[in-house]
Amino acid sequence: MFAVVESGSITSMPKGNKGIVIGDNQYPASIFTLWTEAERNAVGVYTVEIDNTNKKDEEWYINTNITYTYDSSANKVKGTYGTATAKNIADTTWTQEEIDDGDAPDGATTSTVKQEGLKTIHKKIIDDQCKDILAPSDWMVVRATETDTTMDSGWKTWRASVRTKCNSMQSQIDGASDVDALAALFIRNESGVRPLGDFPVKE
Repeated sequence: MFAVVESGSITSMPKGNKGIVIGDNQYPASIFTLWTEAERNAVGVYTVEIDNTNKKDEEWYINTNITYTYDSSANKVKGTYGTATAKNIADTTWTQEEIDDGDAPDGATTSTVKQEGLKTIHKKIIDDQCKDILAPSDWMVVRATETDTTMDSGWKTWRASVRTKCNSMQSQIDGASDVDALAALFIRNESGVRPLGDFPVKE
């Protein structure tokens, strides 16, 4: 990404895929590929440097838009993020004011969920993973039930361990004190292990 600076202010942000006009001068698209940075700077065109210091993982945070500024002392154009906002960790419910104003759906109360928080979202993901893991062996449960026979003990024990791990993971998610604590549960170390753990694998 590039920026055109005129009289100390950024006037446009060309993508670098076609020619540009600066003042009374027209420059070909090659200005972005064949010219050196110094040559571009001399006519007021700068490569934008993005500072990702404040940028956070968008699974957990809402980042600001990038603010572009021209630093005359460094003769550079920089793009920076503002302070990211943590997403809601808990469910958001409708307020009485929103209900009274007619903004909430019919029948909504102050206990009705307006937007699911990160905890609910990730507990549902764990639920879905658990179901997907157990689904291939569900037929064993059905057969044992319908034919009044005994299910293989190894499979039965493993299925129970999957459900136990599911409950454990969801309890850990519920216990997270804030967004950073929740996110940390999913970060794997060099050995591939994460605090949340993983579902047991049938041997």
